[in-house]
Amino acid sequence: MNAPVVLAMSVPARPERLAEVRERVGAALRAIGCAADTTDAVIMAVNEACANIIRHGYRGDPAGAIELEIINNAREIIVRLRDYAPPVDPGCLRPRNLDELRPGGLGTHFITTLMDSCRYLPPPQGTGNLLELRKKIG
Repeated sequence: MNAPVVLAMSVPARPERLAEVRERVGAALRAIGCAADTTDAVIMAVNEACANIIRHGYRGDPAGAIELEIINNAREIIVRLRDYAPPVDPGCLRPRNLDELRPGGLGTHFITTLMDSCRYLPPPQGTGNLLELRKKIG
């Protein structure tokens, strides 16, 4: 049996669309009864991942798209973010040194700290990127 998809959406890769993403992710997770701390963690991780796609993947090109899917398999929330930006080398993704006092550069740190797992999957049709985030429920 396939786990139910609780949210599927596509948005233009534009910073002004991140508020809509946060709202819809939060509404979907609250609708299935996720605890507030789990919901908040997933919202923040998804926001950071989308911001990274916009800034680093598409380099601010508003023509890009981000596809988001959230699956509830009863034990964990699975979030998949798909983009069509140039492929990312996951081995090169490292958060900046936390001792450096400056704004920015903490998205990867937040994502890996807030979620139970974070990995890149082979994208469908071999183009772009497919990021999978997982968070245990309860």
